Amino acid sequence: MERLVFDADTSILDRKVIAVIGYGNQGRAQARALRRFTRARVIIGNIRDYAWERAVRDGFEVFSIREAAEQADIVAVLIPDEVAPQVFSREIAPAIEGKELVVVDFASGYNVAFGFIEPPPNADVVMVAPRMIGAGIEELVSQGRGYPVLIGVAQDASGRAWDYAKALAKGIGALQPGGVAVVSSFEEEALLDLFTEQFVAPHIIAVVMTAFEVLTKEFGVSPEAAILELYASSEWSRIFRDMAEMGFFEQLKLHSTTSQYGQLTRAAKLLSDEGLRRRAREAARYIAEGWFAREWMLERASGYPVFKSLWRRFRRSDLARAEERLFRALKRR
Repeated sequence: MERLVFDADTSILDRKVIAVIGYGNQGRAQARALRRFTRARVIIGNIRDYAWERAVRDGFEVFSIREAAEQADIVAVLIPDEVAPQVFSREIAPAIEGKELVVVDFASGYNVAFGFIEPPPNADVVMVAPRMIGAGIEELVSQGRGYPVLIGVAQDASGRAWDYAKALAKGIGALQPGGVAVVSSFEEEALLDLFTEQFVAPHIIAVVMTAFEVLTKEFGVSPEAAILELYASSEWSRIFRDMAEMGFFEQLKLHSTTSQYGQLTRAAKLLSDEGLRRRAREAARYIAEGWFAREWMLERASGYPVFKSLWRRFRRSDLARAEERLFRALKRR
């Protein structure tokens, strides 16, 4: 199979019942796309809350999670990772165990990769994981544009699980022009997702906060100027968009030669730091061996004490307080 998939046959979804479980940002975006791009009957499974009412207003048939799963040929699990195991074991598994065959689609590899969800043997277990938030999916779909997804198969009961994965990728609008499905696995998707969150993003947070402290406290830079330069001007969001559209290094040509020289010479020095490489390996290993999944499970079971403490700490930081003052002045809050 090719690693990159640009088109797929959605006829395998014709006249199937697809139950989208969860009508949050991803659930709403994917359900609306499936209704638009396939001939399946798309229904929603949700608890009775604001999302239920929103799905009704959007014209969907809405049922309890168990009722939706009972009717479904394909169950798309689009609820948060931390609640999915309990919902799956209590509501979804009992509804699908008696079926001759069912397709269970996950938008994240996390729970299957780390063993928190074990689907029954009569299920094709597929993953269609958008690399895009729900609002982004809706925006791109409305413009006739695709977006990237990772697809994988953890269990192939029918012998056609890959066909279902590719068809669902097209059904949620990913394979419109400019989009691609990358063949992956539940384990790879979970590692990539968590590694980005636990290695790349923390370094960005730490670098920005350290830069703010040094510039304002040691070099007399005003907090307003520092925050605008570091992120609030939206310059970096433009740069990251250029990276995605032009390429990581090609976008450097949009910068001055002074900027290019400064970025490349200092990046070369950082890349020679074995400590950075060692931390990357340690972060990846901690995730891949399941230690983070255990840590997060215990944190949730304990009532989120570390999580809540860290939120308080960061909200009280000098950067957060200066940002609050600036954003109020700019009418952003």
